[in-house]
Amino acid sequence: CVLLFLIGILGNMMTMLVVSKFRDMRTTTNLYLSSMAFSDLLIFLCMPLDLFRLWQYRPWNFGDLLCKLFQFVSESCTYATILNITALSVERYFAVCFPLWAKVVITKGKVKLVILVLWAVSFVSAGPIFVLVGVEHENGTNPLDTNECRTTEYAIQSGLLTIMVWTSSIFFFL
Repeated sequence: CVLLFLIGILGNMMTMLVVSKFRDMRTTTNLYLSSMAFSDLLIFLCMPLDLFRLWQYRPWNFGDLLCKLFQFVSESCTYATILNITALSVERYFAVCFPLWAKVVITKGKVKLVILVLWAVSFVSAGPIFVLVGVEHENGTNPLDTNECRTTEYAIQSGLLTIMVWTSSIFFFL
Protein backbone atom coordinates (compact mmCIF):
# COMPACT_ATOMS: atom_id res chain seq x y z
CA CYS A 1 0.00 0.00 0.00
CA VAL A 2 2.80 2.40 0.88
CA LEU A 3 4.56 1.77 -2.43
CA LEU A 4 1.34 2.31 -4.38
CA PHE A 5 0.71 5.51 -2.41
CA LEU A 6 4.21 6.88 -3.09
CA ILE A 7 4.17 5.96 -6.79
CA GLY A 8 0.70 7.48 -7.17
CA ILE A 9 1.67 10.73 -5.46
CA LEU A 10 4.98 11.10 -7.31
CA GLY A 11 3.62 10.05 -10.71
CA ASN A 12 0.69 12.44 -10.61
CA MET A 13 2.82 15.30 -9.31
CA MET A 14 5.35 14.70 -12.09
CA THR A 15 2.60 14.70 -14.71
CA MET A 16 1.25 18.04 -13.50
CA LEU A 17 4.75 19.49 -13.18
CA VAL A 18 5.80 18.49 -16.71
CA VAL A 19 2.60 19.85 -18.28
CA SER A 20 2.84 23.13 -16.37
CA LYS A 21 6.59 23.75 -16.85
CA PHE A 22 7.10 22.82 -20.51
CA ARG A 23 5.09 24.88 -22.98
CA ASP A 24 5.23 22.29 -25.76
CA MET A 25 3.63 19.75 -23.40
CA ARG A 26 0.49 21.88 -22.99
CA THR A 27 -1.51 20.11 -25.67
CA THR A 28 -5.26 19.69 -25.33
CA THR A 29 -4.80 16.01 -24.52
CA ASN A 30 -2.19 16.74 -21.87
CA LEU A 31 -4.45 19.36 -20.28
CA TYR A 32 -7.03 16.63 -19.71
CA LEU A 33 -4.33 14.28 -18.43
CA SER A 34 -3.07 16.96 -16.06
CA SER A 35 -6.58 17.53 -14.74
CA MET A 36 -6.95 13.78 -14.18
CA ALA A 37 -3.56 13.71 -12.46
CA PHE A 38 -4.76 16.44 -10.07
CA SER A 39 -7.92 14.47 -9.36
CA ASP A 40 -5.99 11.26 -8.77
CA LEU A 41 -3.51 13.10 -6.54
CA LEU A 42 -6.35 14.27 -4.30
CA ILE A 43 -7.75 10.73 -4.20
CA PHE A 44 -4.33 9.39 -3.20
CA LEU A 45 -4.06 12.03 -0.48
CA CYS A 46 -7.41 10.84 0.92
CA MET A 47 -6.30 7.21 0.79
CA PRO A 48 -4.67 7.06 4.27
CA LEU A 49 -7.90 8.22 5.92
CA ASP A 50 -9.90 5.77 3.85
CA LEU A 51 -7.61 2.90 4.80
CA PHE A 52 -7.70 3.92 8.46
CA ARG A 53 -11.48 3.92 8.30
CA LEU A 54 -11.45 0.39 6.86
CA TRP A 55 -9.04 -0.94 9.46
CA GLN A 56 -10.59 0.82 12.45
CA TYR A 57 -13.96 2.30 11.61
CA ARG A 58 -14.84 2.79 15.28
CA PRO A 59 -14.32 5.12 16.93
CA TRP A 60 -13.97 7.91 14.36
CA ASN A 61 -11.85 10.48 16.18
CA PHE A 62 -11.33 13.03 13.41
CA GLY A 63 -14.58 14.95 13.78
CA ASP A 64 -17.63 15.51 11.63
CA LEU A 65 -16.03 18.07 9.30
CA LEU A 66 -13.15 15.80 8.28
CA CYS A 67 -15.58 12.90 7.81
CA LYS A 68 -17.68 14.96 5.41
CA LEU A 69 -14.73 16.66 3.71
CA PHE A 70 -12.76 13.55 2.88
CA GLN A 71 -15.88 11.82 1.54
CA PHE A 72 -16.70 14.90 -0.55
CA VAL A 73 -13.18 15.13 -2.00
CA SER A 74 -13.17 11.41 -2.86
CA GLU A 75 -16.59 11.57 -4.51
CA SER A 76 -16.00 14.79 -6.45
CA CYS A 77 -12.59 13.61 -7.67
CA THR A 78 -14.10 10.33 -8.83
CA TYR A 79 -16.70 12.28 -10.80
CA ALA A 80 -14.02 14.62 -12.18
CA THR A 81 -11.90 11.69 -13.36
CA ILE A 82 -14.88 10.09 -15.10
CA LEU A 83 -15.81 13.37 -16.80
CA ASN A 84 -12.18 14.01 -17.80
CA ILE A 85 -11.94 10.58 -19.42
CA THR A 86 -15.26 11.16 -21.19
CA ALA A 87 -14.22 14.61 -22.48
CA LEU A 88 -10.81 13.31 -23.54
CA SER A 89 -12.45 10.42 -25.40
CA VAL A 90 -14.79 12.78 -27.24
CA GLU A 91 -11.90 15.08 -28.11
CA ARG A 92 -9.80 12.16 -29.40
CA TYR A 93 -12.76 10.87 -31.42
CA PHE A 94 -13.09 14.21 -33.21
CA ALA A 95 -9.30 14.48 -33.65
CA VAL A 96 -9.18 11.07 -35.35
CA CYS A 97 -12.43 11.19 -37.35
CA PHE A 98 -12.43 14.89 -38.26
CA PRO A 99 -8.78 16.03 -37.95
CA LEU A 100 -9.04 19.29 -39.89
CA TRP A 101 -12.22 20.39 -38.14
CA ALA A 102 -10.85 19.38 -34.72
CA LYS A 103 -7.61 21.32 -35.26
CA VAL A 104 -9.62 24.52 -35.70
CA VAL A 105 -12.45 23.97 -33.21
CA ILE A 106 -10.74 22.21 -30.27
CA THR A 107 -8.48 24.88 -28.81
CA LYS A 108 -6.57 25.01 -25.52
CA GLY A 109 -8.85 27.79 -24.31
CA LYS A 110 -11.98 25.74 -24.97
CA VAL A 111 -10.45 22.67 -23.33
CA LYS A 112 -9.57 24.73 -20.24
CA LEU A 113 -13.18 25.92 -20.12
CA VAL A 114 -14.46 22.34 -20.48
CA ILE A 115 -12.16 21.26 -17.63
CA LEU A 116 -13.40 24.11 -15.45
CA VAL A 117 -17.03 23.18 -16.18
CA LEU A 118 -16.48 19.48 -15.53
CA TRP A 119 -14.84 20.25 -12.17
CA ALA A 120 -17.78 22.52 -11.28
CA VAL A 121 -20.24 19.77 -12.26
CA SER A 122 -18.23 17.30 -10.15
CA PHE A 123 -18.32 19.55 -7.07
CA VAL A 124 -22.04 20.26 -7.44
CA SER A 125 -22.82 16.57 -8.01
CA ALA A 126 -20.84 15.56 -4.93
CA GLY A 127 -22.32 18.37 -2.80
CA PRO A 128 -25.03 16.21 -1.20
CA ILE A 129 -22.24 14.23 0.49
CA PHE A 130 -22.20 16.97 3.15
CA VAL A 131 -25.75 15.91 4.11
CA LEU A 132 -25.35 12.19 3.36
CA VAL A 133 -22.46 11.37 5.69
CA GLY A 134 -21.52 12.34 9.18
CA VAL A 135 -20.30 11.05 12.49
CA GLU A 136 -23.00 9.01 14.20
CA HIS A 137 -23.05 6.61 17.13
CA GLU A 138 -25.30 3.82 18.32
CA ASN A 139 -28.08 4.86 20.68
CA GLY A 140 -27.47 4.01 24.30
CA THR A 141 -23.71 3.74 23.90
CA ASN A 142 -20.79 5.98 24.69
CA PRO A 143 -20.18 8.17 21.59
CA LEU A 144 -16.43 8.09 22.22
CA ASP A 145 -16.51 4.31 21.72
CA THR A 146 -18.98 4.00 18.84
CA ASN A 147 -18.54 7.18 16.75
CA GLU A 148 -18.51 6.19 13.10
CA CYS A 149 -18.12 8.13 9.84
CA ARG A 150 -21.03 6.75 7.83
CA THR A 151 -24.23 7.44 5.96
CA THR A 152 -26.63 9.35 8.22
CA GLU A 153 -30.07 8.10 9.17
CA TYR A 154 -31.52 11.28 7.64
CA ALA A 155 -29.94 10.43 4.27
CA ILE A 156 -31.47 6.97 4.30
CA GLN A 157 -34.95 8.05 5.43
CA SER A 158 -35.21 11.11 3.18
CA GLY A 159 -34.27 9.27 0.00
CA LEU A 160 -31.12 11.34 -0.51
CA LEU A 161 -29.01 8.19 -0.48
CA THR A 162 -31.09 6.76 -3.33
CA ILE A 163 -30.59 9.95 -5.35
CA MET A 164 -26.81 9.78 -4.82
CA VAL A 165 -26.73 6.13 -5.87
CA TRP A 166 -28.51 7.10 -9.10
CA THR A 167 -26.13 10.04 -9.61
CA SER A 168 -23.10 7.80 -9.12
CA SER A 169 -24.58 5.24 -11.51
CA ILE A 170 -25.10 7.87 -14.20
CA PHE A 171 -21.48 9.00 -13.88
CA PHE A 172 -20.35 5.37 -14.00
CA PHE A 173 -22.16 4.74 -17.28
CA LEU A 174 -20.75 7.88 -18.89
